[in-house]
Formats: sequence, structure tokens, C-alpha cells
Amino acid sequence: MDFGLAVNVDLTVVWAFLIAFAVFAYVVLDGFDLGLGMLFAIAPEKRDRDVMMNSVAPVWDGNETWLVLGGGGLFAAFPLAYALVMPALYAPIIAMLLALIFRGVAFEFRWRTVRWRPVWDLAFIAGSSMASFAQGVALGALLQGIDVDMASRSYAGGWFDWLTPFSVVTGIAVMAGYCLLGATWLVMKTEGDLQERMRRIAWIAGLTSLGFIGVVSLWTPFLQDGYYNRWFTGWGIGLAVMVGGAVLLVAWRMFHSLNVHRHEYRPFLQAITLFALCFVGLGICMWPYVVPVEVTIWDAAAPEKSQIFMLVGALVLVPLILAYTAYAYWIFRGKIDPEAGYH
Repeated sequence: MDFGLAVNVDLTVVWAFLIAFAVFAYVVLDGFDLGLGMLFAIAPEKRDRDVMMNSVAPVWDGNETWLVLGGGGLFAAFPLAYALVMPALYAPIIAMLLALIFRGVAFEFRWRTVRWRPVWDLAFIAGSSMASFAQGVALGALLQGIDVDMASRSYAGGWFDWLTPFSVVTGIAVMAGYCLLGATWLVMKTEGDLQERMRRIAWIAGLTSLGFIGVVSLWTPFLQDGYYNRWFTGWGIGLAVMVGGAVLLVAWRMFHSLNVHRHEYRPFLQAITLFALCFVGLGICMWPYVVPVEVTIWDAAAPEKSQIFMLVGALVLVPLILAYTAYAYWIFRGKIDPEAGYH
């Protein structure tokens, strides 16, 4: 292997981890406010809804920055993967984007009207639910595999290949997980009756999420031979036991924090840790493929010079994004004042 190829391999791995980090940041940060939007459906009182929305008002639009970074990074650093994945997942991706648009408009407009507020609240609930479900469906469709014609380097499947029982299950699983993040966020940010209600909802959402984690984890190895061999042969067995054990341990600590010690901050951090462990399991399952199990990250990578050029920009932008995100969360830390408005 010559020096040029070594550099190319290193840059490709760097970009793979950078995009994975952006996706994880989006899932966690936008996940809790999507979950909060779905929880609107079981908080009909105007005062509670105002408090819930005020808790994410300063940060919700910044959370979606990571979606742009992840999608743009995939297009720039792995153009072949983008060209294969997008046609396969047009329907759920378009549904997600339209849902995010309706959700964003509803976020602003519900404060400007009294007569139409119930309509915008419904749009907020529906947009949050559809965006969450579409993201889970897209994940499930990617995991189950995309039909690729490698001779022409193009998508060879049909319009509805993404719609399967597995992708529907992963869609519902993501909705449950986001509700867990949203409920634990509200436990941290609210007080009184609303906080107690969210503790109970977090418990239910946590059990539901844990159940779906088990179902998806047991189903996934049977989707592709490569997945099965990764988890159930050799060192993979020990790895599966360690990841599964860590998930159960973190889940137990989260439930303990919710109902026994009644912590306010720990359940949210533990829910994030639960997502991180699931993300690690997903990464182990897919590595080194960007389109399982057809195209590796090296097959899909952009030319070396393009990766270097983009990496210079990323090294400037990513720290800036992290800095202003951390600053925003620090400034708006603490409990939400029920009497405060969003302007």
C-alpha cells in the first residue's frame, strides 16, 4: 500500500466517523423535541403545552443543524452512497422533510393566533410523529438492504421496497425512543403536575423502547448473512453480550432514577446513553458498509483532494456548531417559567 492510498483510507474513515457523529447528534438533539411534539397529544391543557414548547423554543431550530451536516456530508464525502440511498428512500425522506416543515411553521404560528391554535397544535403533533416515523422507516429500509446494480452503479429496486414489516417496526421503535427522550427532557425542565405526568410517561416509553430494542436487535441479524456472522460467530458473540448487557444496565439505572431516587437530570442523560449504545450496535452491524451489504465506505468515497478540501471546512465549522450549541443550552438551562412567553 502506497502513501497516497493510506491517506485516502484514513480520510475516508475520518469522514465516516464525522458523518456518524453528526447523525447521532441530530438523533439525540432533535429527537427529544420531536418526542416532545408527539407528547403534545397527551397534554391537552394550553398551559402545559405552552410550558412544553417554551422548554425547546431557544434550541429546537439549532438542533436541526446536524441533519444538514449529516446529509450534506454524505453527499460530499460519499457521493455514490448518496446516489444509491436517495432513490431507494425518496418516499420516507420527502415525508420527513414535509413533516419538519409543517412542524416548524406550527411552532411559530401557534403563538400568533387563538382561533387557529388547535389546528397548529395538531400540525405540530402530526409533523413530529410523521418525521419520527419516517426516520425510523428510512433506518429500517437501509438496514434490510438496498438493491444495487453495481455494473451501472445505480439503484435497481422498486418504488416501495422501503415499505416492509421490519421498516414499519423500526419506524414505531424510533417514535417510542423519541417519546422517551422528550419525556425525560420535560422531567428535567418542568415542575409540579406536568413533571410527575412526564415521569410516568417516561417509564412507559422506556419499557416500550426497551421492548423494541430487543425486537429489532433479534430481527436484524436475520436480514443479512453478514449481520448474522458479525453477531453470532467468534468474537461477535462476546460483543453482543457486552452491548446487550450495557443496554440492560443503563435501562435499569434510568428506571431507578425516575421512580426511586426521582432524579431530574439523570434520566435524560441515561436515555441519551441508551441511544448511544444502540448507535454503537448499529455501527458494529453496518461497518464498513455505507450501503449494507453492497457498498463499503471506500467504494463510495469521494476523491482524496475533495475529502481534504471539505475536511478543512469541517474542522472550522464543527467546533463552531458545538460551541454555539453548548452556549445556547447553557444560557437556557434550568426550569421553565410557566408565565414566560415565546416571542
